[in-house]
Amino acid sequence: MKKYSNILCYSLINLGDVVLTTAAIALLRQAYPEAKITMLVKPQGAPAVINNPLIDEVIVYDYKSKSRFQGVWNMLKTLRTRRFDISFAFDLKLRSAVLTWLAGIPVRVGPEFLFDTKPRKVIHLFTHVISIPHIIQKTLRVETFQAIVRGFTGMEGSAKPVFADIMPENIQKAQDLFGGLPAAKYKVALCVKGTFALKNWSPQRFARLVDILAQKYDAAFYIIGAPGDKDYAGPVIELARTPIANFCGKTSVVDLAAVLKYSDLFITVDTGAAHIAATTGVPMVTIFGCTSPLDAHPISDKSVVAWTNEPCCPCGVRENECPEHRCMDKIQVEDVLSLIDKVVSWESKKY
Repeated sequence: MKKYSNILCYSLINLGDVVLTTAAIALLRQAYPEAKITMLVKPQGAPAVINNPLIDEVIVYDYKSKSRFQGVWNMLKTLRTRRFDISFAFDLKLRSAVLTWLAGIPVRVGPEFLFDTKPRKVIHLFTHVISIPHIIQKTLRVETFQAIVRGFTGMEGSAKPVFADIMPENIQKAQDLFGGLPAAKYKVALCVKGTFALKNWSPQRFARLVDILAQKYDAAFYIIGAPGDKDYAGPVIELARTPIANFCGKTSVVDLAAVLKYSDLFITVDTGAAHIAATTGVPMVTIFGCTSPLDAHPISDKSVVAWTNEPCCPCGVRENECPEHRCMDKIQVEDVLSLIDKVVSWESKKY
């Protein structure tokens, strides 16, 4: 196998998928242990790979900034000066493929398909197009990312995603937040809002779930999320009879990883936080509706999913085109409670 010493990996996609690509980076690190590996990501994906033990350098590309043309030109100059000898595509965006081509990277590796099986003209910019040996929609996405590396290197084996190092200041932030919670034996984190509405489970059911858990266990509860999730969390907090803290917007992404690492249980809808949580080892239940755990299941031995596998899922419809929302409506509080019992063995309250 030919050796490469200066590798660019690009993944201009969402945070959760950037986390999953790190499993493929782990394989690259095995194949080329002496190489310098640089990651090109959007600002949203950067926290997963900055201070990541697998990655030597991170280039952040904010291509939605106001100075778009200048940004493209500056990024092109940045890539040219690095003199990469090979690039690996973990997205199929035309923008990133054109940049690596114009930068003169001599070997450009990319998949024939990635998130779907639609033909993509962008693959003509790759010098090596990797066939994906499985059905995309029925195979874990982390495996698809690793198939790109396996297909080029010929290596076997697999790896798990690796998140950025959690630093002492991140742990301190988590401890400060925990300090504001009621004293309790267990700490339960909740993520109640996905990236779009069809991913969401009802606030009424989240509230009822919390109340049942609080009645059974000595636990403190808190909702995590981005600043924009704070208002959505409000109805869950108001509907529950049990106190629930609102941590939305109070953590950086790596702070969030620390919060999850030191939680005893995480209950979440399908979102990037689920993939971050999976790297921390926290027991977790992920509630899937319009998306599918067949390709997006969090990679953790302590992860289980609630999913009814509706014939229409996964779907690509808008919220107003699916008024029934039956994929989520069929998932009852009792279903989630039974799954929680599979990942934790807690001591019940003694009255």
